[in-house]
Amino acid sequence: MNSFIHVTPKTKLFVRDIGKGEPVLFLHGWPVNAKMYEYQFTTLPARGIRCIAPDLRGFGKSDAPFTGYSYNQLADDIRMLVEKMGLKNYTLVGFSMGGAIAIRYMSRHLGYGVKKLILLGAAAPRFIQKTDFPYGLPVEEVNTIIQNTYRDRPNMLEDFGEKFFNQPTSAAFRGWYQDLGLEASGHGTIKTAVSLRDEDLREDLSQIFAETYILHGKKDQICPFDLAKVMNRYISFSTLIPFENSGHGLFYDEREKVNDTLIELIAKSSAHK
Repeated sequence: MNSFIHVTPKTKLFVRDIGKGEPVLFLHGWPVNAKMYEYQFTTLPARGIRCIAPDLRGFGKSDAPFTGYSYNQLADDIRMLVEKMGLKNYTLVGFSMGGAIAIRYMSRHLGYGVKKLILLGAAAPRFIQKTDFPYGLPVEEVNTIIQNTYRDRPNMLEDFGEKFFNQPTSAAFRGWYQDLGLEASGHGTIKTAVSLRDEDLREDLSQIFAETYILHGKKDQICPFDLAKVMNRYISFSTLIPFENSGHGLFYDEREKVNDTLIELIAKSSAHK
């Protein structure tokens, strides 16, 4: 079932709600929308998993106000969504920027309602390098992405997609995935890219107390595997699960293994209470 839910008086998020059973809230990555999880949503509901997936503000079918693209606001949107849907004792899954927003949600809202956190190729704790943080992408590369979004967003998406997957993909699949990016607003794409560049989640990591699983591709060229090691080091009760043959898009590169792992982790009784 699909619906629109107000998360502020003037902003509605489009939400997919598929299946019945164990509730799992999926946050998508930049610069696409929740349809990126197609190859999870064709499998997980048959295993007793309720898949709930909003398009973040500015993306997909959700409203695209000109402002409100900080991690704080994006996390606040999710808190309001959780309250309005009455979600409790659910698993929170975040991919790439969605993983960053999930981390901010866990710290800012004290993990409200979350029993487990699963991070997929998360763009955290920083997306770019700094003098005291040698991991992530060079800031110049992200600035180029932002500049190219102003100039020629379709071409930027094509270029960005070239480093996304490690396994071979068909031209039709690449075209479909690029189209997901074109469904976003231009200003939402730009402003969340600025947040990716400027936000810092290092202090948030110590505020996560839920059982956490970090799934990350060893060949990720967008969020290098070293980021996963940092998250694992500073998030208590976290487990790092490497995906040896995946790039950034592990949800498709090793989709069977990702799905099997998600099913296992979601069903697993929490060792940490």
